[in-house]
Amino acid sequence: MKTPKLLILIPLLLSSALRMEAQKRPVEYVNTFLGTAPLTDPADIGFKPPWRVWAGLVFPGASVPNAMVQLSPITKFGSGAGYEYENNVIYAFAHTNKGHWNLCNIPMLPVSGDVNPEDFGSPFSHAKESAHPGYYQVYLDRYGINAELTSTLRTGYHRYTYKDNAQPKKLIVNLARSNERIRDWKIEQDGDNAFKGFQVASEKIYFYAVSNYTIKQIEMLKGEKAQLPVLDFASGSGPVEIRIGLSFVSTDNAKENLQKELGNKSFDTVKAEASASWQALLSKIQVSGGTERQKELFYSCLYRSFLWPALRSDVNGEHIDEKGAVVKANFQYYTLPSLWDDYRNKLVLLGMISPEVTVDVIRSLVERGEKTGFIPTFFHGDHAAPFIAGSYLRGLRGYDVRSAYNLLLRNATVEGGTRPYIGEYMEKGFISDPDVANPVVETKGKAGVTKTLEYSYDDYSVALLAKELNDQPNYDMLMKRSQNYKHMFDPSTGLMRGRLDNGEWIKNFNPQYPYYEYMYREANAWESSFFAPHDTDGLIGLYKSKADFEQHLDSLFTIPWNPNYIAENINSFIGQYCQGNQPDHSFPFLYYFVGKPEKSQAILNTIMSRFYGMGEQGLALSGMDDAGEMSSWYVFTAIGLYPYSPADPRYIVSVPLFQKTTFRLNEGKTLTIVKKNAGERITGITVGGKKVNGYFVEDSDLEAGKELVIATQ
Repeated sequence: MKTPKLLILIPLLLSSALRMEAQKRPVEYVNTFLGTAPLTDPADIGFKPPWRVWAGLVFPGASVPNAMVQLSPITKFGSGAGYEYENNVIYAFAHTNKGHWNLCNIPMLPVSGDVNPEDFGSPFSHAKESAHPGYYQVYLDRYGINAELTSTLRTGYHRYTYKDNAQPKKLIVNLARSNERIRDWKIEQDGDNAFKGFQVASEKIYFYAVSNYTIKQIEMLKGEKAQLPVLDFASGSGPVEIRIGLSFVSTDNAKENLQKELGNKSFDTVKAEASASWQALLSKIQVSGGTERQKELFYSCLYRSFLWPALRSDVNGEHIDEKGAVVKANFQYYTLPSLWDDYRNKLVLLGMISPEVTVDVIRSLVERGEKTGFIPTFFHGDHAAPFIAGSYLRGLRGYDVRSAYNLLLRNATVEGGTRPYIGEYMEKGFISDPDVANPVVETKGKAGVTKTLEYSYDDYSVALLAKELNDQPNYDMLMKRSQNYKHMFDPSTGLMRGRLDNGEWIKNFNPQYPYYEYMYREANAWESSFFAPHDTDGLIGLYKSKADFEQHLDSLFTIPWNPNYIAENINSFIGQYCQGNQPDHSFPFLYYFVGKPEKSQAILNTIMSRFYGMGEQGLALSGMDDAGEMSSWYVFTAIGLYPYSPADPRYIVSVPLFQKTTFRLNEGKTLTIVKKNAGERITGITVGGKKVNGYFVEDSDLEAGKELVIATQ
């Protein structure tokens, strides 16, 4: 019997589709717009928002991994990363970014014709906009200009193609604006084709730029609030190209950065090199199985995890130190990590994939500490402690660990440094808050509950280093202090509760009400009460039984959020659990400790499927990405490993999204993670063929390249 043509065609189509999937590179899955769109549905947010919620706050522009230059469009100054997907006007292309309402420095915009200093932004549409790692493109409707951007570590490269070769061609350099208050700026021409200057906000940033067009003059147009520099180019044909180098040290260094990193390379060459740098990084984790959407989310999150911290030293090795002096170092100097957020997972991922960067980030932290007497933190807690301890225990070397330890010990014991109220903490074993009759979200306090819990974990982290360095007395002292979290536990409520200076409980206690810094930091009692990643069994022991603890955990995920409780950066809930902010991001794993990992897995699956790629366009995140923490959470959970206690060199295992993951680790070793069967309940774990008791695997086994098999049903 003759086989129908359709039956012949189907296998051919399937074979072709599989080949296409196999040929698609990790870099091609990245959607740099993920996290730029707003969340608007109250069902997703948890309340009816009176403002644009903090969903993502990321930038879609050009950058290479952990670069000084992050070149991206600005649709709204003063917004998290300068770009909001729902806006339809571009005001500039700025050269620095992060997503924390700062930076967005050295804004430039190509224009043509006369310039109105009060109105020069250009409408644009997403239909004429595109981006991928290391490249951004948009058509500026007002001026008929196709703008393209690419970059290197310390330089940006602009290419502007004018419709019908429109004349005159001009460039606005709006140095009076950034995401911060500008204190000073300067621009001047340097020869026929170059211009240079600086901009001063929280830092002084120098630039040196070269155009392929002759610069006739730099006009200073008078605006209502400030002068607007506009470069007038001589007539010519072909695209306008601007090559610009940045430096935080000097204009000369900016020029040297430009010459050594860009030289005479073409735009397309730089664009290809930027893409290749991302491909090299992203391909360190290869996944198979899963849906195309899951791969897009995975690689987009992996990409987003490697933009911060950002490089701050120049090609000649110079940087500005914590005291404002120019220092020449034998390592790359980086910004302070977003420690309160990303110590939880992102910095662990950084160490696994980019160990050289991680070592230099630690060296940068130690240098800061040696200049000031304390290793700094970011925002809250003292989380350089788990970062450095965890990195050391995972085998990362190349920095002065003794100096790092001594500085972290000062952080933990000396008032006036990194840890506010450390004297009270050492004396009482907790940090108090005032008794306020009618507290509101913005009520000022010490965030005493959160500080006590976090300092306890930080003490544990420093203790791990003390043990490694054979400092037994301080190890004993710090391990004893690591139990201080228990002093905040109120048995009558089963929750962590604020204490007054005299040790009594704060009377006005509503466990569902969120605060920014009263008792809790950016959280409520439910979102704070289960944080003891170093001693979860001890935490459970505070309850009447494991069943009692499980009941409280059930309540965390089932008590509905009160839509009248509105805090600007606390949104997207499962019950009281908040995926939209960091404090409780390890809590979904807690069911493991009462023998119910399947309950954890159900929550993990819900988070991955519901809170990434949200909203009408599928481009929103459930909360602020916070320099990659939100993204790294997805990366780890999707491959079935999570650094539950980042100071400890081990990971808790969950059911991966993908059937197979190959993870190129340090020293050329490759970890293979295999999901056996298609179930959602773990029935067994082996590492290198050896059965694992429990659900934790050791970093040393993974780094050795042993195969991790997760059997499911």
